[in-house]
Amino acid sequence: MSYIEEMFGLHGKTVVITGGAGAIGTAMSKTLLKAGANVIIWGRSQTSIDDVLPGLQKTGGERIKRVVIDTSQERLVEKALTESTALFGQIDILINGVGGNIGKNPFIETNMDQFNTVLQMNLVAGLMIPTKIIAKYWIENKIKGSIINLTSMTSYIPLSGVWAYNAAKSAVLNLTQGAANEFAPYGIRVNAIAPGFFIGKQNKDLLINKETGGYTDRGQAVIQHTPFKRFGDVAELAGVTLFLASEKASGFVTGVSIPVDGGYLIYNI
Repeated sequence: MSYIEEMFGLHGKTVVITGGAGAIGTAMSKTLLKAGANVIIWGRSQTSIDDVLPGLQKTGGERIKRVVIDTSQERLVEKALTESTALFGQIDILINGVGGNIGKNPFIETNMDQFNTVLQMNLVAGLMIPTKIIAKYWIENKIKGSIINLTSMTSYIPLSGVWAYNAAKSAVLNLTQGAANEFAPYGIRVNAIAPGFFIGKQNKDLLINKETGGYTDRGQAVIQHTPFKRFGDVAELAGVTLFLASEKASGFVTGVSIPVDGGYLIYNI
């Protein structure tokens, strides 16, 4: 085994990735499969999972599986955990990838039903319930697991008009740090990746003009604020995913959120 394989290889490890059918989730799944891990996609939409599964099977063969699950329901997540351990045995890594935004509006025009939906999606389904269920399983079975959450640029700097998303993602950063402290005595690491602006299903219409193919005003504003002057490619999340997933590489790292943002957070004039 080479040094690189020893440091970053995930052979024999099993990863659950929620929201794994999205652009970022798919890229992370492909990375983990290439590193030798077994990967189980948890997703709410059978159609979305079916769209990405054939491509992932080309990479991982029988090491990629799926479980259709709404992670906002504790009972269903408990059932999904039982199904997942039946597939590969012990779960070692959890990636909380469920999230997204709905709409953009001035603060005083906020639709509170929509606000609560976005909070539920990003904070409850996207972190609290899967973490609660799987961390309990790890503690009871004395498994030193690793959790990777998805924070955001809005975890650090609020974006205009996306109030629920701002609130939820800042809370994800806060709970990443708090959970890391609480779970450390059990050998469980909790970290996060903060993607900058990557084009996906959730934000494409906000950033790219459907008629011209060019940037929208918001897309242009993001580019101007990003020192690299471009959007990210999801493949550029591979290295940080492997780093945080590997106990060899990051075994003494917990409670951090690593930006992969082209310099967005350090932009100045």
